[in-house]
Amino acid sequence: MSVVVITWQRRDEALACLARLLELPERPHVVLVDNGSTDGTADAARERFPGVEVVALSRNLGAVGRNIGVRRTRTPYVAFCDDDTWWTPGSLSRAADVLDAHPRLALLNARIVVEPFGVEDPIVAELRDSPVPGPPWLPGPALGSFLAGASVVRRDAFEAAGGFSERIWLGGEEELLATDLVSGGWELCYLEELTVHHRASVVRDATHRRRIGLRNTLWFTWLRRPAGAAVRRTLFLARTVPRDRTSLLGALDAIRGLGWLLTHRRPRPAVVEARLGVLDEAQRRSTARRYVG
Repeated sequence: MSVVVITWQRRDEALACLARLLELPERPHVVLVDNGSTDGTADAARERFPGVEVVALSRNLGAVGRNIGVRRTRTPYVAFCDDDTWWTPGSLSRAADVLDAHPRLALLNARIVVEPFGVEDPIVAELRDSPVPGPPWLPGPALGSFLAGASVVRRDAFEAAGGFSERIWLGGEEELLATDLVSGGWELCYLEELTVHHRASVVRDATHRRRIGLRNTLWFTWLRRPAGAAVRRTLFLARTVPRDRTSLLGALDAIRGLGWLLTHRRPRPAVVEARLGVLDEAQRRSTARRYVG
């Protein structure tokens, strides 16, 4: 098992994350991908943790930093970790055992505990009660998407699906990859036995993240959903997102990518749409993921 961490402008949090990972009994190979930070993150990590492989990028590539980190690994499985998350001891070894036992399983999503309060993230209930139908051999509920910072992937499946999209960048980047994995014949599931802790960083721009998240949702919708479903999802978003400047800018950003969308549009197979389309209702009812900020 290897662990890939991406970070940007969060030196102290990245160092704390690395310290926790290096204390794990599994002793994973840890790769830190610094997305062009100017706060000395890369140098500090090299100095304090010589056993960590540090990749310092010249610019912020967002989730694509994970692709770069995965290419630095040689293990069959790779856990992802954000700079404000960390894995519970024993979770990585359990993930490896489960992936060993299920060769068509591409990804496991862990339970997420919010710190400092020690309570489950609201998204956990939605993962646990996922409506996505799956084969009976799955060790947990089948998923149609996942949370990257709380996931373990089969490296071969991840690379075959192309990893995270450079154009999507960051913010809801998981949905496109998940659909492409399922379309490729792989399965994703939630596994209660795995735990990731998350202490949300105070160094974040919630407004910018909402703008990018809305753009990416629209892009994914029109890249992979059939026309009817894409229209319904777009109208739902138009009715429910905040009617403000940020939402308008997110929609305009999506429209600017129209040429790219038309070139790369590839609706997912009908059998995959039938399986994952059941998530539409769950997303409409969700209280865990909202376009706020």
